[in-house]
Amino acid sequence: MASTAEREVAAVPDASHILVRSAGKTYRDGEQPTVALADVDLSVPRGRFVSVIGPSGCGKSTLLRLVAGLEEPDTGDVSIFGATAQQASAAKSIGFVPQVPALLPWLSVLDNVRVLDKVNRRAGRRRREAAGAATERCELAGDPVQLLTRLGLGDALAQRPGQLSGGMKQRTAIARAFALQPDVLLMDEPFSALDEFTREAVQLQLLDVWHETRTTVLFVTHSVTEAVLLSDTVVVMAARPGRIAAVLDIGLERPRRHGHLDSDAMHACEHAVRAHLEQAWTDVLPRDLV
Repeated sequence: MASTAEREVAAVPDASHILVRSAGKTYRDGEQPTVALADVDLSVPRGRFVSVIGPSGCGKSTLLRLVAGLEEPDTGDVSIFGATAQQASAAKSIGFVPQVPALLPWLSVLDNVRVLDKVNRRAGRRRREAAGAATERCELAGDPVQLLTRLGLGDALAQRPGQLSGGMKQRTAIARAFALQPDVLLMDEPFSALDEFTREAVQLQLLDVWHETRTTVLFVTHSVTEAVLLSDTVVVMAARPGRIAAVLDIGLERPRRHGHLDSDAMHACEHAVRAHLEQAWTDVLPRDLV
């Protein structure tokens, strides 16, 4: 058991990391409680791209909701660069890109990207003032036209969501999230509904924008290849209860291109992730099926 001094040190706010400490979450909607997360510890340094992968029901989305401040853990705590998740959420320091892009159908692509900054102008100003003069606004993220162009939407600025393909809608949602210049960007399987060709193209565009903005990203995916290609670190989760099974550093050089997909280093990283995923699945399956 940790001493009082050790607990006090652990509780000190850390302005350079997202910290999830001994977090647990149980849902009691039915007759039997569901333990979504149990004793989860995770540290994400500022500016890193971290993917979370694991079997269905392992608590990936619950973990994202705790970091987003949408729910509170039953045990443990979550801090975002020294603030609570709720404080960071109230300050509009957290961006979120869901599986289905929530675009306003009556606005153009460009206006959909601009709208949140207009709505949250006061919170954005407070956040920048709190960050101090040492934190400069990213030129790319501060220019919606340039941002959309880098994401392949330069010719679609005046179009409305009803005129867009699924990939174009998702890229618009990504542009809107980056345009707010949040401290943390949470992405919950944003490419799951896209075909393989479109998904690969959007992955590259996301990496291009992220490489310049260096926003801290926590990215949920079911694709091993996607996790390895995008990430500095891959977090493998297991279920029953939801917990972290492994944290793997991806040592591939940046910038990355899809030419890396056939490299020995890429395959070695994928193999390591899959090995931990297979163990996570084994832990979930009934004993008579193992």
